[in-house]
Amino acid sequence: MSENSKTTLGLKQVQAIAPYIGGRPISEVAREYGLDENKIIKLASNENPLGLPESAKNAMLAVMNDLGRYPDSNGYELKKVISEKLQVPEHWLTLGNGSNDILELVTRSVAQSGDEIIFSKHAFAVYPLATQAVGAKAIEIDAKPADLGHDLNAMLSAINQHTKLIFVANPNNPTGSFLSGEEIQAFLTKVPSHIVVVIDEAYNEYLLPEQQYDAIAFVRQYPNVLVSRSFSKAYGLAGLRLGFSVAQSDLTDLLNRIRQPFNVNSLAMAAAIAAFNDAPFLAQGAAINRAGYIQLTQAFEEMGLHYLPSAGNFVLVQVGEDDQAGSRVNLALLKAGIIVRPVGNYGLPKWLRISIGLPEENSAFIAALQQILGK
Repeated sequence: MSENSKTTLGLKQVQAIAPYIGGRPISEVAREYGLDENKIIKLASNENPLGLPESAKNAMLAVMNDLGRYPDSNGYELKKVISEKLQVPEHWLTLGNGSNDILELVTRSVAQSGDEIIFSKHAFAVYPLATQAVGAKAIEIDAKPADLGHDLNAMLSAINQHTKLIFVANPNNPTGSFLSGEEIQAFLTKVPSHIVVVIDEAYNEYLLPEQQYDAIAFVRQYPNVLVSRSFSKAYGLAGLRLGFSVAQSDLTDLLNRIRQPFNVNSLAMAAAIAAFNDAPFLAQGAAINRAGYIQLTQAFEEMGLHYLPSAGNFVLVQVGEDDQAGSRVNLALLKAGIIVRPVGNYGLPKWLRISIGLPEENSAFIAALQQILGK
């Protein structure tokens, strides 16, 4: 058959998916704009500016000699550590190749063509992608105008006989909006028990002490609740791709039936065990994040820019009044060697999402933004 054939390959719902596009790599930006890689600052992908903890490096070195063998498909040692810390049974845990893997596993487990999946506008881009991949119908609920966060009452109103799954990101990416434990509890009491609710907590470790709540208690109380978490952000393991979920055994069993064998590699699991117990590293990261948040938001206020309060390790800031503002300022920043995240694909073309970096990285970004905007 010739390349010019009219035959269409693949499922229609897959053909309709716009592939996920991550933050641009430093090497790619260096090539495109003729820049020195060592001078480029990346504040685009909500990565930990401290990088990989030393404890994780040492743990990976310790298992290097066994990389000729398959990893433990069940992840026994890592699950044991998580189980003990969260006080949940090990059979309530599922490991994923990043928490993204978890989100796709739960979608494939509970929804198919003809079903409906509810999530908020301006929420994580993987929710609509996972929905399209299984042929389900996406029910996108308008965000609350004040913080562009989840309108839980509107989400409840959208539930019908076709609803199978609801995604709730807390804190939400890319807006940074936060829902209190009381708000989530009230929401869960009203969701029918046959509908799965995913509480996506990829940024949970960045919550301030007064914001923290016990999401695992919701799992204990509600068999239809799954909590998803990530090792990519606060733990500094983004390049190793590892996440996990906590849910009661019936739901966890579904995920593990379709999970790829050996979906998490040996290096990632060894690093995660070390990082999960590295309290000083987590504390240092939280302190740097809080100081960086203050540094960025004070600069935005001085420049007269509108930003949204954030409970994550990033800030969403409006950089103009026209719908080309985000892409225009992003391009100027790229040429200055600073990578941030345009969010036009989230329906926010006037805004940029800025990951919180080290103090000197934040300062370089602020100086470049001031020059570009003439502030």
